[in-house]
Amino acid sequence: MSDRPHMYRFHNGEKAPLQFSVTEYESRIAGLRQIMAEAGVQAAVLTSMHNISYYSGFTYCAFGRPYGLVVTASEAVTISAGIDAGQPWRRSFCDNITYTDWQGDNFWRAVASVAGTGAVIGYESDHLSLLQKDKLDHFLAPADMQDLYEPTMRQRMHKSAAEIQLIRAGAAVADVGGYAIRDTIKAGLREIDVAMAGRDAMEAEIAALFPDAEYRDTWVWFQSGINTDGAHNPVTGRVLERGDILSLNTFPMISGYYTALERTLFVEEVDADSLAIWQANVAAHEHGMRLLKPGVSCAEVTEGINAFLADRDLLQYRTFGYGHSFGVLSHYYGREAGLELREDIDTVLEPGMVISMEPMLTIPHGQPGAGGYREHDILVIGADGAENITGYPYGPDFNVVG
Repeated sequence: MSDRPHMYRFHNGEKAPLQFSVTEYESRIAGLRQIMAEAGVQAAVLTSMHNISYYSGFTYCAFGRPYGLVVTASEAVTISAGIDAGQPWRRSFCDNITYTDWQGDNFWRAVASVAGTGAVIGYESDHLSLLQKDKLDHFLAPADMQDLYEPTMRQRMHKSAAEIQLIRAGAAVADVGGYAIRDTIKAGLREIDVAMAGRDAMEAEIAALFPDAEYRDTWVWFQSGINTDGAHNPVTGRVLERGDILSLNTFPMISGYYTALERTLFVEEVDADSLAIWQANVAAHEHGMRLLKPGVSCAEVTEGINAFLADRDLLQYRTFGYGHSFGVLSHYYGREAGLELREDIDTVLEPGMVISMEPMLTIPHGQPGAGGYREHDILVIGADGAENITGYPYGPDFNVVG
């Protein structure tokens, strides 16, 4: 047992075509090294799915195992588990070390082989657990530690031209899923039946557009009736009925990048009370999109929509913020929390940022117009305003269906 290695390099096959060019990843690493220099960091030990994916191209599947990306002034190396064999190397623009599980904590021995000991270490406070922090202290014996959570998040908030191109493609794929769902909806079907139609259409479209990509994690939340009250309620077997309120949510995932389309619909007919709420939320959606422009803070946009809904005595039915950033994120990893449309976020919108507008009103069960109403578009902030890159129509003229 003692002659088994702690780690090795399994560079199996050839490097795969990544979603972005090597030059793109080198530019991101250069930005990270500037962050490190400003913080006095000698080795960045990144552990989150979103940062590892952003800086290396490799999006890991943890299954309870730790993964990492170690960046120094001269090296960038992903650290992966033996169960994944050569795939992490093929999908990293940079070097890769595979750690073995013949002995506990070989992950940290592999990290130390690149980061060294006694260095100033950069880490992510939003991801490094207390358990793994103790292991970092033991194996790296850092001279000091600097939190890179916020500066790396702010780097990710500013999209490159290549990222915006990918996000545009993702928005178009989300539209494809939306149209497939609209064409499938009819009374008597289950939520899951409709959701599968949207997911299948998006996965086929992604495979056609990106033949060299890895395919995973594209999904649909399709909710009906009372199940529309929450934005993240999972799909069920509830059967659609005439007059039901519906919430369409398509989420294509392309190389770690999430996009979304969200729409309110009704099955066959919409009653007057529901129509009034729906139209008011559509008006808030349009008002919010007009507010998105460079130089305006997230808090200012939020207050503008708050005032709009308060004037209509609807603000009490708002349940969460009005939008968020896009990029390397998913329903189980990543979040650029500094770019969300909430009262407590003072980030100023700048060209190159990508953000959603998604007001939602939830009317409690038993009240006229009960249900959750949400529209969602993706906008790219430019020099003079914001460009809406979502194409699927919103509102009752197009979305009373079945």
